[in-house]
Amino acid sequence: MEKGELVVRTTQDQLLPLMTFLRDDPKCRFEQMMDLCGVDYPSRAERFDVVYNLLSVTLNQRIRVIITTDEVAPVASVSGLWPCACWWERECYDLFGVQFSGNPDMRRILTDDGFEGYPLRKDFPLTGYEEVRYDVASRQVVKEPVSLAQDFRNFDFVSPWEGMLTLPGDEKAHEVRQHIRRSRG
Repeated sequence: MEKGELVVRTTQDQLLPLMTFLRDDPKCRFEQMMDLCGVDYPSRAERFDVVYNLLSVTLNQRIRVIITTDEVAPVASVSGLWPCACWWERECYDLFGVQFSGNPDMRRILTDDGFEGYPLRKDFPLTGYEEVRYDVASRQVVKEPVSLAQDFRNFDFVSPWEGMLTLPGDEKAHEVRQHIRRSRG
């Protein structure tokens, strides 16, 4: 248990047997894979956590299954158990570079074809790449260096909502609350 949630950490060789058990055993019945996500820890040898969030609708239970992997070793695909995993695995591959063996459609899903790198890795550079956009005037897709036009804007970081007792449009409700408070005090 971590923060009140059931969490299981396993190894790559035990992933498919564990996931099959969690789906098929009558005491578990995790019928749905809600999502799969990656977490990057660049200082570790196995820098990625692959996190599976499962749901048992029948038993009203959730479980999180976590495995670790590196940049090279492929993780066994669970798309044979939950077909929706194909999409989630592609997303994890596209954004982190985690490979999934056995996925029937292992190609990028969110970034452009030919995109270099994996944008959710912590070592991914924030600038220095080209941006691709459709230019209406020339009626074609153009590549341009990334330009950050407002690099040095000044922010005061003061929320317009802080200190406001009445939000715009809530004047009537605010008056009712104030009247209730006065009558109680």
